[in-house]
Amino acid sequence: MEKWKMYMDIYQMKQQGFKIRRIARKLGVSRTTVYKYLEKSPEEIAEWMASTQKRKRKLDQYELLIHTWLSEHPDLSGAQVHDWLKERYPNVTVGESTVRGYVKEMREKYNIPKEIYPRSYEAVPELPMGQQAQVDFGQTKQKTANGQTKKLYVICFVLSHSRYKYAEWLDRPFTTKDVMRAHENAFAYFGGAPIEIVYDQDALIVVSENGGDLILTEEFQKYHIQRKFQLYVCRKSDPESKGKVENSVKFIKQNFAKNRVYRHIDQWNEQSMSWLERTGNGKVHNTTKKKPAEVFSVEKRHLKPITKKITISPLDLSIARTVRKDNTVLHESNRYSVPLGTYNKQKEVYVFVTDAQTLQIRETKAGPIIAEHKICEKKGELIQETQHKRDRSKGIPAYMVTVSKNFTDERKAMAFLKNIQTHFPRYIRDQLKIILKAIQDVPFQTRDEALKECINRNFYSATEFKDMVTYIEKQRCAVETTVGEIKQRSNELPTTYESMKPKVRELDVYLEILEGAPK
Repeated sequence: MEKWKMYMDIYQMKQQGFKIRRIARKLGVSRTTVYKYLEKSPEEIAEWMASTQKRKRKLDQYELLIHTWLSEHPDLSGAQVHDWLKERYPNVTVGESTVRGYVKEMREKYNIPKEIYPRSYEAVPELPMGQQAQVDFGQTKQKTANGQTKKLYVICFVLSHSRYKYAEWLDRPFTTKDVMRAHENAFAYFGGAPIEIVYDQDALIVVSENGGDLILTEEFQKYHIQRKFQLYVCRKSDPESKGKVENSVKFIKQNFAKNRVYRHIDQWNEQSMSWLERTGNGKVHNTTKKKPAEVFSVEKRHLKPITKKITISPLDLSIARTVRKDNTVLHESNRYSVPLGTYNKQKEVYVFVTDAQTLQIRETKAGPIIAEHKICEKKGELIQETQHKRDRSKGIPAYMVTVSKNFTDERKAMAFLKNIQTHFPRYIRDQLKIILKAIQDVPFQTRDEALKECINRNFYSATEFKDMVTYIEKQRCAVETTVGEIKQRSNELPTTYESMKPKVRELDVYLEILEGAPK
């Protein structure tokens, strides 16, 4: 009915002499839409409306999911819905404009108005390639998996020409050393540094403006001297001076962070990097009408090369990290190994970066070093020490020799263990562990008897061996109990017989008997 009403309004306004531009402005549609309606007759409009009602759209299969998102988060934008769909269904081939239109229809259909918080900015002239980057901070409050709220902090870098972005998150407020480390990470991500960097008057960087003579914090002043880039600080209450990064922070908060569930800071940063590649730098920018990643491929050649990464002092900057299930620790998008068995669901370790470009991992801030690695400049790499890996070529044979020494006949025991390895090649280590545990407090006689019975019965399994040991031990204990009871009973005489004495006869009686029968 809405399409039919639109057609009638356009038709009547055209009959009244309105121009196409005026009709489009009056009805709030594009001129293309007006032309499309005017080209059709009433019969054709009726047929077209009937066909659209029967036609199944690509997004219909996601209608329930999108409705759930909009119901839970009324301020969700069509662009964010498009990004969430691509994140969950990478093979989806629907354009962003199609998703926006579909979301608009769903809002009208289910009466879900969008919450809007407007903010205005002033345009800033475009700058040449490699000239400037802008830096700003942001904060968000995220829902956790258990329903609580977690405050997160983000620092964002954006190259002014290409709008190419980098973002780094922390679950605590930034320190000056964090800011310096984020600069180094951003330069590594960009593959170079711009000539000029624009900042807000943040206390981590600037102590005082002092009438144009900037007074920087002591630590950042040293860093600024080392990197030798031009520094520009905006005036107070002047966000338009760095409007590009202001918009970028807003984009990150509204498109990536809003309504996303927080679990851990490492995972959050991983998701943020994926979002940057997928949407933040991979989506067409509304102002430049180009993808930042494509423009950056040209701009990066104009950045100043970074020959050596500046290392932040290790003991002043410790980073808490969670040990992952594969006994690794994530640091700057790389995985560094820790000794096997370090993983625990609640286990946290502390990471330090030394001046020698090595990564030290400690159980506590002042505790012993449990792992030390040379820092890798690449991304997505696994850095693993040989001693942190399980030596599968030597470990199993040595383990089998150790187990076989717990039997009288080591050769027979080794043959038995090799048969188990044949039946359970993937779980031989676990099988040997079960056998060792089963014979831990068992005498050699029971071990040997259990081994003999398992071989005779073709029982080549650690579980069956364990059951056999348990059975033999029970039988042995039962026999010992029975023998003990018999001995105890034989030694125990009733008290009524203790005072009794046998009758004593005279010796003549026995002599008379022994002399034989009477003559």
